Amino acid sequence: MKKIGLFFGSFNPIHIGHLILANYILENTDMDELWFIVSPQNPFKDKKSLLQDHNRLDMVQLAVKNYPKMRASNVEFSLPVPSYTIDTLTYLKEKHPDYNFALIMGEDNLKGLPKWKNAEVLIKNYQIIVYPRLSEDSADEQPKFLNGNISLIQAPIIELSATEIRKMLKDGKNVRPMLPPEVFEYLDGSNFYR
Repeated sequence: MKKIGLFFGSFNPIHIGHLILANYILENTDMDELWFIVSPQNPFKDKKSLLQDHNRLDMVQLAVKNYPKMRASNVEFSLPVPSYTIDTLTYLKEKHPDYNFALIMGEDNLKGLPKWKNAEVLIKNYQIIVYPRLSEDSADEQPKFLNGNISLIQAPIIELSATEIRKMLKDGKNVRPMLPPEVFEYLDGSNFYR
């Protein structure tokens, strides 16, 4: 059975930190593929700085085109907004009954997990791969609901933020080293984020 890691995000824009992390997970876990799920709207995020869905999807497709085990997914574009992770997983499971899906999330999201829609179903039925983030509270204070389905991996911590990249673009600063070359070219010829 094929194992697919799902990396959800607005990818506004996708940057090299996302690719480094995705590659690390593919090389150091039993995932066969990693899908970047481009979210149309995060229920917890402000929408005004969000680039159009299809532009963000285009950038992810450009970023992963040379990585055969990675792919861009627009599965949430056709699901009700706001999109909840459990609904997307349920939909994917119905569409691909022969795949095993795992959720990839940052350590910073782990604490809030019990507040997610149908969190207990998620934690019980899906493998969750948690990567480290620099934050005030480290992994020493693990949430009480941790179980065998949740594994913490020692991926490199890349503190690159899409917010910072957008701000630099707006200020006319060079962001070339932070973006996959194809994504840099895509943005360079546009007024996006300016």
